[in-house]
Parts: sequence; C-alpha cells; structure tokens
Amino acid sequence: MSEHTMIETNELWTAEDVARFLKTSRSWVYHRAQAGQLPCVKIGGLLRFDPGAIRALVAGDGLRRRKIVAVESA
Repeated sequence: MSEHTMIETNELWTAEDVARFLKTSRSWVYHRAQAGQLPCVKIGGLLRFDPGAIRALVAGDGLRRRKIVAVESA
C-alpha cells in the first residue's frame, strides 16, 4: 500500500501498513499490539489496525479510550 493510499483509505491496516506509517519494524508493531500498547482488532489469528486509532495514538490521544477487540471467525 502506498503512503498516499494509506492517507486516503479507511480500510483496516495490516501490521506492515502500521510499521510503514510509524517507520518501525513489523515485529515492533506485533509486540506492541500484543502488549496492548497499539489498538488493534484480532480477526481469527490476524491482527488488523484502524488507521484512525493509530493516527489518534500518534496525535497523543493515547489508549485510554481504545480497546483491543477479538473477533472470532466463523
């Protein structure tokens, strides 16, 4: 996903997308998400990230109002 597309879309991001946006490694993203430090949605065994929540975190809104939600696949 290009950086321009990342700014325009409201689709959920992958760990790779978040890593690119934050300029970190993908493993850093996974570790922080599993520790509850990055807001994410777990869909089956996959982690997905709401771009708005990641941007809010970067803007300083923090995690006080964010939850990690597990969604079981059918």
